[in-house]
Order: sequence, then C-alpha cells, then structure tokens
Amino acid sequence: MSGFDYLAAYRGKSVLVTGGAGSIGSNLCRALAEAGANVSILDDLSSADLWNVPVHSAIRFCEGDILDDACRSQVFKARPTIVFHLAALFANQHSIEQKEKDLMVNGMGTLRMLESARDARVQRFVYSSSGCSVYGNGAPLPLLEDLVSLHLSSPYQITKTLGELYCNFYYEHYGVLVVKARLFNSYGPGEVPGQYRNVIPNFIYWAMKRQPLPITGTGEEMRDFTYVGDIVDGLLRSGVMENAVGQEFNLGSGSEVRILDLAAMINEAVDNPAGVEYIPRRSWDKKKRNLASIERAGNLIGYQPKTRFAEGLLQTVQWFRDNWSNIDSSARFPQSAAPVTASIMM
Repeated sequence: MSGFDYLAAYRGKSVLVTGGAGSIGSNLCRALAEAGANVSILDDLSSADLWNVPVHSAIRFCEGDILDDACRSQVFKARPTIVFHLAALFANQHSIEQKEKDLMVNGMGTLRMLESARDARVQRFVYSSSGCSVYGNGAPLPLLEDLVSLHLSSPYQITKTLGELYCNFYYEHYGVLVVKARLFNSYGPGEVPGQYRNVIPNFIYWAMKRQPLPITGTGEEMRDFTYVGDIVDGLLRSGVMENAVGQEFNLGSGSEVRILDLAAMINEAVDNPAGVEYIPRRSWDKKKRNLASIERAGNLIGYQPKTRFAEGLLQTVQWFRDNWSNIDSSARFPQSAAPVTASIMM
C-alpha cells in the first residue's frame, strides 16, 4: 500500500460526484481534476452555490436532483467508473423539520444512486456516511467502527445509517464494490454558512459581523473537527485502494476541540469583541464529546490527517475573507432569525 500512487490511479478516469458544489464535494472535485480525472458533478444547489464549483476544463456541472431519473441518466452517460455519493439533506435540525424529505433524499436518493451505479457497472461506489450519526449517544470513546447503534436521535442519523445498510445490500447481493467512509465534523474552505450548516462556518460568519457566538449547552462539549483537505485525501484513497472495498471506516482527526476554545480562537482570529452567548441545547444534541478512532482507516488505506486544527481554522478564515461578497450574499439564514442554529454534528 505504501508504494501505491493513488492519485495517479485517477488519471483518465471518469468520476461522478454527487453534492459536488458543497465544501467536501468542491474540494474533492478540484483534487480529482488536478489528478487527471474527468469529473461530472450532480448537485441541485439546495444547500450550495454555483460560484463554489471549481472552474476547470475537466469538470462538468449538471444542476439536478439525485431522485430525478433523467438527471441521473444524464450524468451516467459519461460512464463513470467511480462514484462519490456525497449529496444529502443536511443535517439534524433540518431532518427533524422535514422528516419525509430527509427520508426521500438520504434514503431513496442513495438507493437510486446505488441502482444506477449497478446498472452502469461502476468500479467503485464511495458512500459519504456520518461518524457523528451512526454511533448514537452512548458508545465509548474513541469511536470504533463496530459500535454502531440503533438508538439514534434524529432522522438524519437514521437515514445516514440506512444508506450504509443499502450499501451493504448492494455489495453482498449484487457485487457493487462499495466503500463507507464515516466523516467527522468536516470544516474548511468551501462551506457557506447557513441555518443548517456546521458550527465553524457559522461562527466565522457571525464573528465577522461582530455578533456574539451562540453556545448551545455549556461550551465544554468537545468535537472531532477534521479539515476538509484531510477528508478529501481519505476519500481519494477510498476510491481506488483495494483494501477499502466493502469496508466502513472513520475519517476524522483523532483529536478533540472544546467548543468554548473554538469560539475564542475564531473571535481572536477576526478580532470580534462581541464574545459569546449561551442558549439552550437542542433536543437532538445529546453528545457531550465526539472522538473518532482512525486506526482502521490508517491500516486499510494509509489515512493520516496532516492539518493541525489551528492551521486549518486560519485557512478557513482566510477563505471567508477572500470570498466574503459571495459568502455574505449566499448565507442561508431566515431574515429575521438570530444566530442560534449552528450545528456541531456532521
């Protein structure tokens, strides 16, 4: 494994990325194109923006819904050999408010993507699962891959687990070569803030607007924040390395950051004097800590996160500064809403 050039393995390959306009997807597509792949993106732009899609001669964008047969047929005409399925209805609070849509997009959407991949005889189907979802609330830390739970606290957590189960079925019954990558609290350039987005882009956004950062709970909560570049590296390895087939593994940082420390670092980075404010914890948000074991990913595909949290955070702040006009106009918050809806689960 150590001698395998996994980036070179993408040269000349046709690759499909669903959800390719989002933070992880856009960074993945850029890396694929730079590695020499021909990339097709399918994204309905419901939680992302066209300006965030990398401009590259090897990237072709299709605006559409994974549930739509015609849209899927269009992108599969490029005969992808590798599919990265990142598209999803994100995230916990959104899924509680729109349960049926969550089931359709995350459940039926994944099923239809798997069926299309089977029909097209793709060589690899990489499913973006959620390490903050499938383990439930009571598993010991660090979270090991075999400790999945059926006691889940949001429809999003349920449907991300359902996606893994469908992957297992297509692998065992049809021989589709699936990989289930469980992502942990991704952050970094490319994620536009909004009502249902993660805590880091929302904190940076509010800090740059000189607003207090809302702490849901005590602030002592800890999360395994993983830089998007490290997650992309893990996904790239998952797409071509043989040891990944049929496996599930965590893509995290293997370390924790306290939410209060996160808020302080962001306020300092953008010179925000407003500090923090405390608001009630959401009913679904029951985890005080979240920490991934990344040993299996290391053993199977050589995954090793390289970006220190402080470094990745400053790169994210710089991306906000460089793209502020687009970000400010694209931020998805209710016009009358106070900044109270950041999520700390992926």
